Amino acid sequence: MTRRDKDFLFELLETPSPVGFEMPGQRVWARYLGKTADVVECDAYGSTWGILGEGKKSVMLEAHADEIGYMVKQVTADGFLRIDRLGGSDSATARGRRLRIFGDKKEVAGIIGNTAIHLRRDLANEKSPRPHQLWVDVGASSADEVAGLGIRVGHPAVYADEPMELTKQRVVSRAIDNRIGGFIIAQVMKKVAAAKAKTAFRLICLNAVQEEIGGNGALMATHRLMPDISLCLDVTHATDTPGIDNAQHGHVKLGGGPTLTHGGANHPLVIERLEKVARSKRIPIQHEASSRFTGTDTDKIFTVREGVPSALVSLPLRCMHSVVETVDLGDVQNTINLMAGFVMSLRARDSFHQEL
Repeated sequence: MTRRDKDFLFELLETPSPVGFEMPGQRVWARYLGKTADVVECDAYGSTWGILGEGKKSVMLEAHADEIGYMVKQVTADGFLRIDRLGGSDSATARGRRLRIFGDKKEVAGIIGNTAIHLRRDLANEKSPRPHQLWVDVGASSADEVAGLGIRVGHPAVYADEPMELTKQRVVSRAIDNRIGGFIIAQVMKKVAAAKAKTAFRLICLNAVQEEIGGNGALMATHRLMPDISLCLDVTHATDTPGIDNAQHGHVKLGGGPTLTHGGANHPLVIERLEKVARSKRIPIQHEASSRFTGTDTDKIFTVREGVPSALVSLPLRCMHSVVETVDLGDVQNTINLMAGFVMSLRARDSFHQEL
């Protein structure tokens, strides 16, 4: 990964894009993709895509742009905020964290309060707080002071934690889920363009909104773009840390390469091609099983109109939905190589339709 690529990744990770408020991150992504794509476009809700090439058929690489966060739900008379979750924010890890709140006037700093251990009762039976039990201090003493800061009910917030390099090979940050996906598909388009070989399929890279609340952006954009094939890129749980039951959750190793998911939304012929590309390019891959659904945008994409042959490619991630999400850069590069290899393997005759 070049210094310029890493700067782009860190800018994506630093730029707040909570569910329903993704445009700051989308603008960063679109500006980068615009250096490679023939065209970059955006729909009414903010899903953004770039297109490269002129093939009659199209292959879509999809990631999601949104991150988990919070929203102001109440302003109390004495100037505290009550908040609700945006997406799957984990209130068990919320107390004592710093927030960035995005109001009408400017960004406002706040903290999620944590009552001192000395003052809490019955610690042996203490449970994790529920979202409505969290309280936020923005330094105000009244509701009027909060209003003066430009904060009201409905404003979004994210944690203030920023990315850092744990080692030269591993990066820690909030919002790696799934800002890393947007980074990867942008790098795939860059790699395909640099190959200067005319691809049989037009390449669409879609960075969709609102995955964390049900895949709304992917559904709308796929209906509009209607690709012939789709690879959905998201993160998956690396289950190689202490305390995780592999019998229940499978075994996925950080640094072991991207995973391919089998079953349900994942078209066997698309999976077969991905495996073939991985073998030919000696790219390490891991495998996951999905009996009913993937829990990603793949579940929405493959059902659009008459159906889109789709597959989920996942990047191993430790500590998902926390401020210390951890990714291995070797896995990132192997995922880029796998997806770029898939795109360049396509031939005009490829249909990925089952036959009787």
